[in-house]
Amino acid sequence: MKGLFRIGLSAALLFGLCFNALASNKPLLQAGKKTLYQRVLTTPGCKLTVKPGDQSGAAQEAFSRYYVYQRQQVTGKEWIEVGTDTVGKKIGWLDSACTVEWKMQLSLAFTNPAGRDLALFFKDRVSIEKIADSATPAQTYAPILENMKKTGRDPVVVAREPELFVDLKKNFYLLPILQAEEIKSDAGFDLRVLEVASVSKQDPNANPATSPQVVQSSIKAFNAGVVFVLDSTLSMDPYIERTREAVRNVYNRMEKEQLGDKVKFGMVAFRSSIKAVPGLEYVSKMYVDPTKVKDGADFLAKIKDLKATKVSSAKFDEDPYAGVYDALFNINWNEFGARYIVLVSDAGAIDSNDPLSSTGLNAERLREFAKEKGVAIYVLHLKTAAGAQNHASAKRQYDVLSFNAVANKSLYYPVEAGNVSTFGQTIDTMGAALVNQIKMASTGEVVAGSAASATGNPPPPPAAPAAAPNATAAQIARDAELMGRAMQLAYLGDVTNAKAPPFFRAWISDRDLVQQNLPTTEVRVLLTKAQLSDLSSVVQQIVDAANASLVSPGDMFERLRSVAATMGRDPNDLRQANATKLGEMGLLGEYLDGLPYRSDILSLDEEGWKSMSVSAQTQFMMRLNTKLRQYQIYNQDVGSWVSLAKDSPPSEHVYPVLLESLP
Repeated sequence: MKGLFRIGLSAALLFGLCFNALASNKPLLQAGKKTLYQRVLTTPGCKLTVKPGDQSGAAQEAFSRYYVYQRQQVTGKEWIEVGTDTVGKKIGWLDSACTVEWKMQLSLAFTNPAGRDLALFFKDRVSIEKIADSATPAQTYAPILENMKKTGRDPVVVAREPELFVDLKKNFYLLPILQAEEIKSDAGFDLRVLEVASVSKQDPNANPATSPQVVQSSIKAFNAGVVFVLDSTLSMDPYIERTREAVRNVYNRMEKEQLGDKVKFGMVAFRSSIKAVPGLEYVSKMYVDPTKVKDGADFLAKIKDLKATKVSSAKFDEDPYAGVYDALFNINWNEFGARYIVLVSDAGAIDSNDPLSSTGLNAERLREFAKEKGVAIYVLHLKTAAGAQNHASAKRQYDVLSFNAVANKSLYYPVEAGNVSTFGQTIDTMGAALVNQIKMASTGEVVAGSAASATGNPPPPPAAPAAAPNATAAQIARDAELMGRAMQLAYLGDVTNAKAPPFFRAWISDRDLVQQNLPTTEVRVLLTKAQLSDLSSVVQQIVDAANASLVSPGDMFERLRSVAATMGRDPNDLRQANATKLGEMGLLGEYLDGLPYRSDILSLDEEGWKSMSVSAQTQFMMRLNTKLRQYQIYNQDVGSWVSLAKDSPPSEHVYPVLLESLP
């Protein structure tokens, strides 16, 4: 085994920031920890009793999360007193044998399975390591995959991922992580090998969600929403007009194919800061909400007044992030199966640290929000001569914004010289691919190569049609095919109420064991409102100290020591004058300690900070500021907070935050 790194069960995550030293009625602490409480998950058949040793009690929902307040031995068994919160709301006793210790409050979520093999859950870690260590993983893995495809069984496999994509936001499921290890495969990839437990509920009387009959009837209702986020600054009139033509063509074809209203278009126009230049009139404006448009004529009528401004912006970069934010958060994407944003601009984006930014967000944060909403972002970058000095920086931003995990690449397409004809051919190709997907779905046919229709490995995306008129259009045709598969799998998973597999404990790799550059899962951190608030508070303190140090270099760590002493439970603990790393100061306590994640904050030391250029320090703060903005949006996303136990108080509801969104 190459580079085995043990993360283990002591991953410290939660409840390290808010601690009332005067409180006496608190849960038990985890062994070796000063701020992390013991937690358990119930297994099927667990009963809550009034006192330890009782044989009767109320059955608990499988894998409810409780805090452990007390442990007692009764008649040779260990019993635990549990509660739903950390402030003394104790509800009874459980036989510890029917619970699973949950030291990390982490859970897995599946990525969209389009373009890869379905992930398998193995009986032991060794089976995964054997494949990862192989110089020919495809050959080592092949017999297992063959057995699963032929019979649905293999001696080393417990269960497999569902064929259809399960949307965590719509159909919450819990795959709690019990252990985590990092290994390096023979091919040189870092893989997380994770022991998980399943908590999904299964209805034995229900038809299988992926039966041919269910899939065929469900896919016929598949529809699409496409929102253009269009630059409407100087010189954009030709592209605005060509976009009108492309949308008109799609609507005409849909009518000829008798596909009714299966595709709806929206339009958001953006400019730049009206504080700097009031004559621009708006930063972002919703011209057409796709959920409120009737047909092609209605769409064209709503955008008839859309024209490029005649006023120059304060700088060459515009504010496309404002338009993308508007499209993501002010449109009800749940009404569509396929969800696309097409950003069109000849300039780069005003970034989050710029005083002219209206959102306080950067490309990475917006991409994460799009991913959570199931929206794919395409970028058509008009590389006009006027923006020659801006092309490289704009590409870097748009590569990040449009990176798609399913395609494992950016959906970024340059239009050389800003050629209007090339631009038109490109969006026509995109429109044609979309209509073909909808046409196939209307007949009950799933896009070829999707997991729901495949009998073997999904084939690679087909070559671009011979009629594709340019390299950009050819690439967009190939990418559109793969994205169509992903959107259909997500849609079918939603409408058929697809569930996570019903096994109890097993091991899984977070990457495809053959195509090891493709993630199969992503780690979610389940944060309560108080924890999210505490995390925001500490990050804000770090940002404030860093900002002050730009004025008085060298002061940041002194300020942070003061913050750590005020916020910490024990001002003498790890807050000595010789503490040089942020992690050593106890600022985040045990919050991030031991996670399968590398934190920029905790590894930063005083000398490292002082040696950074002003530009590097500014970039560091910009990343933290955008994460703060992201936490604010999570806090406001009321519908996505989840209760992990019956009758748990709202303060204990959790939000599934991406691991990479931690500071």
